[in-house]
Amino acid sequence: MTNTQSQPVIRSKPKGLSNDRRNEAITGWLMAAPVIILLLVFLIIPFLFAFYFSFTNQRLVSPNPTEVVGLSNFRNLLNVRFFTVSPELDEGGQIQRDENGEIVYPSLRGYTRNNPEYPHLDGLREWTSWQRGNNRTYLLASDVVFMKALFNTLIFVIVVAPLQGGVALLLALLINQPLRGINVFRTIYFMPVVISMVVIALLWRFIYDGSNGLLNTMLGAVTFGAFQPVDWLGNPNTALGALIGMSVWQGVGFHMVVWLSGLQTIPTVLYEAASTEGANTFQKFRFITWPGLRNTAILVLIVITIQAFGLFTQVNVMTRGGPLDATQSIVFQAYERGFEKQDIAGGSAISVILFLMVLTISIVQRYLTREKAS
Repeated sequence: MTNTQSQPVIRSKPKGLSNDRRNEAITGWLMAAPVIILLLVFLIIPFLFAFYFSFTNQRLVSPNPTEVVGLSNFRNLLNVRFFTVSPELDEGGQIQRDENGEIVYPSLRGYTRNNPEYPHLDGLREWTSWQRGNNRTYLLASDVVFMKALFNTLIFVIVVAPLQGGVALLLALLINQPLRGINVFRTIYFMPVVISMVVIALLWRFIYDGSNGLLNTMLGAVTFGAFQPVDWLGNPNTALGALIGMSVWQGVGFHMVVWLSGLQTIPTVLYEAASTEGANTFQKFRFITWPGLRNTAILVLIVITIQAFGLFTQVNVMTRGGPLDATQSIVFQAYERGFEKQDIAGGSAISVILFLMVLTISIVQRYLTREKAS
């Protein structure tokens, strides 16, 4: 009789997570749930609604049903045309001139109001114009106010991003010194960041006052009365520049701290070796400091750009978009149309355009500042 030796039975472990791992996962999701819910309710879902409403004629309060209008809202916002007109001629074929000797041109409304010969110009308005030779070229737009807001926002971003980043880097270099009392200066430079933008905007509105403002008073004292007071916020030529100056001052402290954190990650032994080799201050900055701050520079540039595109509080508190739409911004236009004019569709379309602009510029910045393979 053959004795068969019993083989041990190997039980395979059940697939999937163990009880401990499953409990850890559930605990993690429960802890993240409040943040996820907040992001869904206040960010993702509103954006999806805005994206949908941008293709409709939705209004905040309207008895008419909502209808899908396609790209009509975007066309109304972004439609621009160039149009050139020739001067008017008298009976002898000579160019007509007014009392001041300026060339007389035909009325623009004759081309943009129900003219069958120029149907592509119907409803457009003059944004700006310039003279070239005897002809005059007009830049027309369906929505002049939005185009001014778009132009102002781009100017704001182009000026603020390098200026604020550069000043913040300079301050970081100055206070990155082992000196007694240096923390006092760090606190002073960072203080505007923790103050509400509304409070700062109100303060600077008094500083920019055209009659008794602090800025005019100081400039008058420095020039011994030669400086003539300027209404900084009431003059279309200075209003946007005034907002830029205040915004740079307010946000420079935050980016100074970011630069400072990047500076403190650079090993000091590199500077000691450079000093031994006889490198001067500029050479140390060029070959050690700036390469060491590369990732910090990318972060600062992207953050400043996104913040600059969000220009709103300064405009809302200080100028309300004036004078003559000189300080209109994209975010202020979205707010004004969506809530004050109850044009939800128009405000949503502006928000979508702003999102696409910020996304595109952020991708381009990241691409241009990427680490290139050696």
